[in-house]
Formats: sequence, structure tokens, C-alpha cells
Amino acid sequence: MKLLTDLRHNQVARVKKLDDSCQGFERFRLLDLGVVPGTKIRVALDNPLNDPIGYWIRGAVIALRKEQSDKILVEIINE
Repeated sequence: MKLLTDLRHNQVARVKKLDDSCQGFERFRLLDLGVVPGTKIRVALDNPLNDPIGYWIRGAVIALRKEQSDKILVEIINE
């Protein structure tokens, strides 16, 4: 498993789980945005400073900061 932060442009990943350190409001926010096991995610918008990054999640572009995407464990499904 890798972190969502490791995902590069044109790669697609599937969410495996949220890190155990992701708790409370932060965890509920990610779950509400559709970041649940099995969801496909890909990079939609790069940022020169790499923070935040826009990700396609269930048909919407969601911006996540590095500290959030570091808590999402994924499996890359295309190289």
C-alpha cells in the first residue's frame, strides 16, 4: 500500500483504508467526501508547491492538503 500523496498525474488508485491516526471531524469529512474503501481516485490538478492537490473523487474534484492525503492508504491500479 502507498499513501495518496505518492500518486502522480495520470495514475489511478483505489482507497484501501484511512490511517488509524485519522480521527474525529477529519475522518468524518473524508468519509463524507466519498473517500471510502474501494473508491477510485486520480490526480486532477497539480500544484507547483504540491499543497493542496486536486483529486477526482466520485465525479468531483476535491482539494486535499498533504497532511490529509498522507492519511489515505491506496493501491495504485495503473502505472
